[in-house]
Amino acid sequence: MNPTDRYEELTKIIRQHMEYYYDQDDPRITDQEYDALMRELKAIEKEHPELVTPDSPTQRVGGSAKREAGVLVRHNVPMLSLQDVFSEEEVTEFVEDMREQLEEPEFVVEYKIDGLSLVLRYEDGLLSLAETRGDGINFGEDVTANAKVIRDVKKKLKQPLPYLEIRGEVYMTNEDFEKVNERQELAGKRQFANPRNCAAGTLRQLDTAVTKERGLSMFVFNVQQVRGAAFETHTQGYEYLKKQGIAVIEDYRVCHTAKEVWEAICAIGENRGNLPYDIDGAVVKLNRIADREKLGATSKVPKWAVAYKYPPEEKEARILDIEVSVGRTGRITPTAVFEPVRLCGTTVSRATLHNQDFIDQLDVGIGDYVKVYKSGEIIPKIREVVKERREDGVQRFHLPEVCPVCGTKTVREKDTADMKCPSPSCPSQIERRIINFVSRDAMDIKGFGTVYVEELVRRGFIRDIADIFVLKEHRAQLIEEGIIGKEKNTDKLLDAIEGAKQRDACQLLTGFGIPNVGKAAAKAVMKQFGTMDALAKADIEQLVEVPDIGEVSAGCIRSFFADGSNQKMLQRLKDEGVNMERILQEGASERFAGMTFVITGTLPSMDRKQAAELIEQNGGKVSGSVSKKTTYLLAGENAGSKLVKANSLGVQVISEERLLEMVRE
Repeated sequence: MNPTDRYEELTKIIRQHMEYYYDQDDPRITDQEYDALMRELKAIEKEHPELVTPDSPTQRVGGSAKREAGVLVRHNVPMLSLQDVFSEEEVTEFVEDMREQLEEPEFVVEYKIDGLSLVLRYEDGLLSLAETRGDGINFGEDVTANAKVIRDVKKKLKQPLPYLEIRGEVYMTNEDFEKVNERQELAGKRQFANPRNCAAGTLRQLDTAVTKERGLSMFVFNVQQVRGAAFETHTQGYEYLKKQGIAVIEDYRVCHTAKEVWEAICAIGENRGNLPYDIDGAVVKLNRIADREKLGATSKVPKWAVAYKYPPEEKEARILDIEVSVGRTGRITPTAVFEPVRLCGTTVSRATLHNQDFIDQLDVGIGDYVKVYKSGEIIPKIREVVKERREDGVQRFHLPEVCPVCGTKTVREKDTADMKCPSPSCPSQIERRIINFVSRDAMDIKGFGTVYVEELVRRGFIRDIADIFVLKEHRAQLIEEGIIGKEKNTDKLLDAIEGAKQRDACQLLTGFGIPNVGKAAAKAVMKQFGTMDALAKADIEQLVEVPDIGEVSAGCIRSFFADGSNQKMLQRLKDEGVNMERILQEGASERFAGMTFVITGTLPSMDRKQAAELIEQNGGKVSGSVSKKTTYLLAGENAGSKLVKANSLGVQVISEERLLEMVRE
């Protein structure tokens, strides 16, 4: 392929992956693969500068600013990216280049946090704006409301300045990430690929309650602009920020020579596996602000800093065993247990094999030697089998045909590679069902946390959902053993359980955790049938008549109510006085029956959640995107692209005032 054709092909591929990474928070290739594509593109541009265009990926900073995520705001200071380097030689070249241009420059070497860039603006000591990177040059997204619920973001400075603008990285600790994915799994929702994706998606959430629940963190790595004070060095800025209680990048080092810089990079590399969060490299930057101002920046990167990217580390290890476990959703997961190897500063000996398709693709068995690496420098994964080291007698591993916990014959989920235990009474699934049942989206039993669920299940107090409502019979024992706490905490939870008996039947149905039946589907089903008894008697033909219920969902509902153990559980719930009927809220109606609404912009007196509840209370449906099926677009200020699309499709646009009129009518 000639250089011109390859250049066009590369720009197309990279632009697509930039959109996946920056705009959709859904990268499809590894950082190393993306970096390799960019290096190849830069090499072609160096050889053929006539091919370079202003919109080349090498000339762009990031993604695009999206109005759906928030109001667009103009950057005071461009949020540029960093020039990547990949070897000790390139690091040394950068340091020596700085030493030639400047007088005894100082360097700061620090972690490059793998997250989403965010700028905070403070006016007279108060947080006035938080903005994302957006396109990096002109516009970002206003995410101030979400930033205010991030634990590391200070809303007020201890020592106010007329104006302070700082830039940092919003990220998730690995522990918080695991908790979020656990909740996603329990709710039957798609899990996030990595902490960076989760942090980016969370920061753009429209519901600040979700942002707060997910537990984002933030490190600040630069003072962008300041009035009322002057910092001669980057580290002086850090010292001021630390006095304000602002979290800055940890364990940074001040260096003077190329050797010191490289040693600091190596130290970070050795420690990265011990960090509670992901890093995707080390940053080398000039310490003195005057030196930075002298060198300036290109249209894309500052000339006074580079980012070193660590090479992916992998080692060979022999598989000693393949363990099979059953998750809370019933999914059968094989895990390879191999000889311990040291990767990215930690010892690893286990890696998931995902499913039978993955095992078949690898052609892996017990006794094989495999190449192990860490995805994102954190999660151990197996890249391939070292076939030349395979010993006689080693055969490809096959998952068992029955559940290793309860012995039920396993089934393969339609359109997936997952094998599952279909038995609802499988002990491994009890915790998952209970956690889903008590969650906010289901029965909303306040104070019934995961820790309590796990302990009550482990001690045998809860074996199915109905056992929750007889915990009151064990009050004295619960208090004596301190499972929930002392008398006050125990009674508080028991009272919450008692109050949950009066929840709407659609919440009860959601709590059952029937596959493919979430909150919206449960509401639609109970709206159609009214009572749990009527639903239990419904056949497939009746179920598929419900809007948004297809044959798969209908089959799952039918299977749930046909199961003998579930029938006993339902009877016990009735005996305990749990409500089995749909409750019509005061003021509820069917005014919007058959109508689909989309909400966008800032409404005068309601937030989007309140507007959605009002629409659903009156029989309507709320969707997240505009289409030809949309009946009305409810638009407030800064409506953005959804308003444009609605107008292009001829969708009727209404205001909050008109919505309230329609409700009253």
